[in-house]
Amino acid sequence: MKVLSTLLSLRPARTALMVVAALGASGLTLPAHATRIKEVAAIQGVRSNQLTGYGLVVGLDGTGDQTTQMPYTKQALSNYLEQMGIALPATGNAGQLQLKNVAAVIVTAELPAFAQPGQAIDINVSSMGNAKSLKGGTLVATPLRGADGEIYALAQGNVVIAGAGAAAGGSKVQVNHLNAGRVPQGAQVERAVPTPLAEGNTITLGLNATDFQTADKVVRAINQRLGAGTATAMDGRTVRVLAPQDSGSRVRMIAEIEEMPIETSKPSAKVVINARTGSIVLNQAVTLGPCAIAHGNLSITISTTPVISQPGPFSQGQTVVAQKSDIQVRQEPGKVISMPSSPQLTDVVRALNTLGATPQDLLAILQAIKAAGALNAELEVI
Repeated sequence: MKVLSTLLSLRPARTALMVVAALGASGLTLPAHATRIKEVAAIQGVRSNQLTGYGLVVGLDGTGDQTTQMPYTKQALSNYLEQMGIALPATGNAGQLQLKNVAAVIVTAELPAFAQPGQAIDINVSSMGNAKSLKGGTLVATPLRGADGEIYALAQGNVVIAGAGAAAGGSKVQVNHLNAGRVPQGAQVERAVPTPLAEGNTITLGLNATDFQTADKVVRAINQRLGAGTATAMDGRTVRVLAPQDSGSRVRMIAEIEEMPIETSKPSAKVVINARTGSIVLNQAVTLGPCAIAHGNLSITISTTPVISQPGPFSQGQTVVAQKSDIQVRQEPGKVISMPSSPQLTDVVRALNTLGATPQDLLAILQAIKAAGALNAELEVI
């Protein structure tokens, strides 16, 4: 069984709405389909943690920070050398370090749930100064801290940059980004994050979205399999489940709960609008009531032409370059379009395509249709 989904991709260079639709069911209402509990809910307490740290990338081919403009790079290197037993004098040539092969970076990582000391995780390395490229550099030992300020991992390794660039004679060619990269398995976990999963006699399921109907179906599926009273819905997003104290039995119970199937109905009607990219996404529950739309375009064109005034011979005058601007305003006549009731998503798409509007116009038209009460869907602008 396929679920009806339609993606409306709007590009500024086009004036028509491009529609890609995958049609599975041809009725007004879509039948419910089975999904697993793990796809609609997650165990509370089982989460990853964000780590961050400040470090240095060395070994660059003259593409590092300009220390005259980035003093913290030189200060960080001085602190690092001091920890290694090398003290630099504050004056003299050593105090005027020009480190073209060193760059200050911010290192970020995601510590997975239940990660134990000794395990390796991937890290991201991003330049925070004016380095031209981190390609070929090596990250020196960098402690990664959590939100509580404690060190949870230690990062080090060769930075992998998925890009290339070259510059000569004032010309420059660059492919992808050169100031950010990754170090696969570049950090080693030094401390485990305690989790409340084994505490108490219950576990809590958190639904991915607030839905009382889904919460009730999760409770009924668990009670039907594990016995009445095992699960209780606390609200539209939280389900509390009685769990054994033994860790092995609790893990087996969670694994069984995650694989339990539940019947889910079609989602609520929603239209998501991305005002920055001009993209519009409609789900299969969107319907359209009868309405009339007046649509017209106003275009303003400004053209500038350089005008050169040349002095006469032997007049000792100077050549003057002026700009001549020509402004034209053109307004196309508007026309009223009648849009009939559209009980299916395909009809909604067909009606919107008849407008022939530009992407920005369609964003405004959809909001106006919603305000008029003819669009049976929730508008969400991201």
